[in-house]
Amino acid sequence: MKIAIIGAGNLGLSIAKGILKSNGATKMYLTKRNITDIEHFEKYGNVTVTTDNKEAVKNSDILIFAVQPLHIAQLLTDLKDLLTENHVIISTITGYSIEKMENILGKDYNIIRSMPNTAISVGKSMTCICANEKGKKRIELAKAIFNRMGHSMEIPEVQMQAATVICASGIAFWMRLIRATTQGAIQLGFDAKEAQELAMHTCDGAAGLLIASGNHPEEEIDKVTTPMGCTIQGLNEMEHHGLSSSLIQGIVASFDKISEFKKDNQ
Repeated sequence: MKIAIIGAGNLGLSIAKGILKSNGATKMYLTKRNITDIEHFEKYGNVTVTTDNKEAVKNSDILIFAVQPLHIAQLLTDLKDLLTENHVIISTITGYSIEKMENILGKDYNIIRSMPNTAISVGKSMTCICANEKGKKRIELAKAIFNRMGHSMEIPEVQMQAATVICASGIAFWMRLIRATTQGAIQLGFDAKEAQELAMHTCDGAAGLLIASGNHPEEEIDKVTTPMGCTIQGLNEMEHHGLSSSLIQGIVASFDKISEFKKDNQ
């Protein structure tokens, strides 16, 4: 597959790293206005770094757009004449609907929206995907690309806003929980490096248990809580201080912020 990533910023580069590590492209183009800090990607041999978006589009089959929302409309307008019905257009742009892309390009293109997260660079992304009517024929191709770098789920476009919060912003939420666990471990006597190692591998193990078993989290919690034990004591203390409530409120607040952004850009 010949893949172009239009907008090689933080997310775009994370996607590029994931694709390269999984050998998911025969040829890759990375574009950015200032390429100084990404020129080293050409060491892979099958990567071309350029400021020329048109060059990237002409020489690629799959186009992954990872630019800022305010730039996408002009970018699609500039590239429209180069697009063919064989191109697969994948947008990672928050809050920019398929309808808006179709208003610029028309409905005769394979248009797919995706919402990966930065864990894609280590093959651990949770990526949500939806498509326009024509793009549904290529949805399995898009899923195959993202499944090489984690796990993907096809959802209705109406749920993409919520998916942004849970999957993309969710990385930051889980990082904060790992940091808090690390701080607790330090207070209990571990040095900072040991504390973080304990926290992050325990978090990884918890997710791994659920993925492997398919169990509800409470089933796994029950296995490590005993009557009058230390685990239930700790869980209850956290809940008394609003652990679950705070997480849910934060998720909803993040969702509401995206809603404000969408209103401002309609």
